[in-house]
Formats: sequence, C-alpha cells, structure tokens
Amino acid sequence: LYFSAQEGILIFYHIKDLQYEMKICADISQPISSLIFSPDYTILLLVTDQGTVYSYRPAHSGEAVKLLDTSSSCFLAADFLTPGNKYCVSVTISGEVQVWFLEDGTFLSKLNLHTEVHIT
Repeated sequence: LYFSAQEGILIFYHIKDLQYEMKICADISQPISSLIFSPDYTILLLVTDQGTVYSYRPAHSGEAVKLLDTSSSCFLAADFLTPGNKYCVSVTISGEVQVWFLEDGTFLSKLNLHTEVHIT
C-alpha cells in the first residue's frame, strides 16, 4: 500500500496477515495531490498541488525524480497515456491538454480545448 502524507512524503506499507512494516520511500517537500500507477505497475507518478510531477520506480527503491513542472499554467491533473508507460498527459484549468515524454520530461504536444476544466 502506497500512501502520501500531507508534507510530501511517499510512504509504503507492507502488510502481511496482522503485521505491517512502514518504509519512507521519498520526500518531495510538496503536498502530493494524487498517486497514479502506470498500467504495468512499474512507475508511480506523484502529482503535487503546485503542478510538479515526479516519477518513482518501486522496484528500484530510489528517490523520486522530477519529470515536469507546470506550475505556471494552473495545472490540474496528470495520468499515463496508454497503452504503455512512455507518455504522460496533463491538463490545465484553462483547458490545455499537454503530452510529455516520461523518460526525461520532454514536452511533446498540446491541444487547447477552449474551455475551462474542472475535476469532480
């Protein structure tokens, strides 16, 4: 079970029977608004309220890596562009949908919906 604390800490709980073990996986020092696993569960996206997206690879137990920072564009959400886990899609409040390459955070394209977006 992966859990994010309000302070920006990613925590993993290994639960077996009535026992559990807690491990702090990453500290990104920004409140995490959502956690999204890739379709093959090899990458975990950490999305912050400020519009920064980090990737964390549970099998490698390394630090979270900053992929992209959209803080200047009123960022709302991000998710994997499937099939696969090579691309990420994000959306802004103003209705701009953006596609990013996850390997290095390269911006690839955008589409403006010309309407304000809200998450419900």
